[in-house]
Amino acid sequence: MRIVDMHCDTISELFNNNNSETLRLNSKHVDLLRMKDAGYLLQNFALFVNKQNFQDVKGRVLELFEYYQAEIARNNDLISPMLCMDEFEENRKQGKMSAVLTIEEGAALEGSVDTLKEFYDKGVRMITLTWNYPNELGFPHTYNKRSSKSEKFGLTDCGFRVVEAMESLGVIVDVSHLSDDGFYDVLSCTKKPFVASHSNAREVCNKSRNLTDDMIRALAERGGVMGLNFYPLFLEDDKANCGTIDSVIRHAKHIVNVGGIEVLGLGSDFDGIDGHEELPGVHAMPRLEEAFSKAGFSALEIEKFLNGNVLRVYKDVIG
Repeated sequence: MRIVDMHCDTISELFNNNNSETLRLNSKHVDLLRMKDAGYLLQNFALFVNKQNFQDVKGRVLELFEYYQAEIARNNDLISPMLCMDEFEENRKQGKMSAVLTIEEGAALEGSVDTLKEFYDKGVRMITLTWNYPNELGFPHTYNKRSSKSEKFGLTDCGFRVVEAMESLGVIVDVSHLSDDGFYDVLSCTKKPFVASHSNAREVCNKSRNLTDDMIRALAERGGVMGLNFYPLFLEDDKANCGTIDSVIRHAKHIVNVGGIEVLGLGSDFDGIDGHEELPGVHAMPRLEEAFSKAGFSALEIEKFLNGNVLRVYKDVIG
């Protein structure tokens, strides 16, 4: 088992559809049986809420948590939660995959460090600070063009407090979806590595969801990692692109050229995206490993992309 993926939306997708499909076997991008066959070590499962659709974001996340908890318990023969690296190693010894619980939409915290601690106690080990709308913590990437010398759209005062508390607790700060100003605010108020769990290179595809070269360098210098996102619109400026592995490799090469081998990981965004023609689900991940090899990356470098770099960050932050 080799693959570590920092982001999928499968829990929310299954829960929202309210049908008979399960985490073990379904028609989505991710299920446990295909993960095992593809060689997965670890999957981050995001509890994602579109705050425009739910007044009580925290309440919705708690509903998703109950579903997640039940599905993981029901499939304990294949996967177990991971709250620390010792548990990861124990799961691996038992031949089981590990599940890391994350939240995608910092509004779930309601601006409260106490709520952050509540979610930490439930097993949350990574939080994506914003999605596509402002919340108590800060502003998303959609506000990049509004920023000026006189007005910044980064973290709020509350956001700074929460990020500092996350670092103290051992919850990984995820800047995917965050504004450019917010990225630099996180950089300024943290000491440990942080991640962009599912973001690509803006120089290759000019979308605000992707990181600039300066951000990639800063993330690398901090010891952080960014996960390749398979969404075709974040890979190619060509809107007709349905998703090629070549486009993923182009981003990988650029990111490594800018930030070095240690900064690159995987963040598929499976079940949070419409799809990718050549990487349509977890079962296709061996194709990506083969493409890395054909692109000239060494076996050691590929191992770092597939798992080593992300596991290093987890060891540094989660412990």
